[in-house]
Amino acid sequence: MARSLLVLSGGHPYEAEPFDAFIHALGEWDVTHLVHPEAETQVARGAADDADALLFYDMPGYTFGEGEVAIRPPDEAYTDALARRFAAGRGALALHHALAGWALWPRWHQWLGGRFFYRPGEWESDPVPDSGYRHDVEYTARVLADHPVTRGVSESFDVTDELYLCQIDESAVTPLIRAEGFGFTRDNFYSAANAVAGDMFSREGWNHPPGSNLIGWETRAENAPLVYLQFGDGPETYANPHVRQIVAQALDYIAGEQP
Repeated sequence: MARSLLVLSGGHPYEAEPFDAFIHALGEWDVTHLVHPEAETQVARGAADDADALLFYDMPGYTFGEGEVAIRPPDEAYTDALARRFAAGRGALALHHALAGWALWPRWHQWLGGRFFYRPGEWESDPVPDSGYRHDVEYTARVLADHPVTRGVSESFDVTDELYLCQIDESAVTPLIRAEGFGFTRDNFYSAANAVAGDMFSREGWNHPPGSNLIGWETRAENAPLVYLQFGDGPETYANPHVRQIVAQALDYIAGEQP
């Protein structure tokens, strides 16, 4: 009997067919793929309770338009359902833009150990600027730990993907992978708030301190493992064999199996 994998997406654009091929190439899984807003409704009704693995590739809680972004919190039944899953020891994997989801749900970002900000806000009681993004970065991913998620993977490998300059609490996570060969400084990224305002690929009027180059880690959500991997902007990353191996092993790990 195949293991069950629940995938949540929506709130951020992606190429549907390559992503579907990607999630169906990660092992023997019975895949259920829910897209927001249906995903929020179905999880609130218990869709995530018994899934062997849960994959977040979503960025819910935002409405973009006319140079502005409106934000809203998740439904309480949704947050209760995920807390219930994690309290029961059932883990999850979050990819890429999931780090930005639910701007008005602080507990989500406490669990994740980081957050991407679309506009200036507050992180750990301190004011912070909006985060930075940069597409199509060629970098070296370096494995930091012998861990079920990274076991058997090359110590370093090449990736071309989007990177973030954002808030990451390294003291609260177990580091797994870093991005090397690219500086995590303001001059190498573009302002998310400027992009929302319609000025893509701009850093005008934007300042951001140097940030962490950590792109993969494990943290804990209640009693469960929660793994975050920054990989995943598009088809080139989906097809990278090293990324596929890491994501597949992360799913095995959060499902309670060793790779």
